[in-house]
Amino acid sequence: MNGDEQLLRGRVYGHDHDDPGPLADQTYAVLTGGPLDGLLLRITGWRPEDVAEGVALPTELGKFPGGRSLYGPRPGEPRRPGPGVSCRFHYSGDVP
Repeated sequence: MNGDEQLLRGRVYGHDHDDPGPLADQTYAVLTGGPLDGLLLRITGWRPEDVAEGVALPTELGKFPGGRSLYGPRPGEPRRPGPGVSCRFHYSGDVP
């Protein structure tokens, strides 16, 4: 694991490194694989169809600096309702 990857582990995507970690009353997806591996993505308030669709997250760490990394759930993978880590979003590639 390089220095950038170590710095990101256990943090919430889009938050500064000195922000508090995940909040107990929020819902998160854990990002697995790719450049954002180990980050949590806040999905509080997302509709089930939004979660099922996945996301394209802006990042400087992917194949295309300034591009986006694609993450989404795998079909049939369980989701836990309520606060905390609800599901996993798996890396599927990068786009410019």
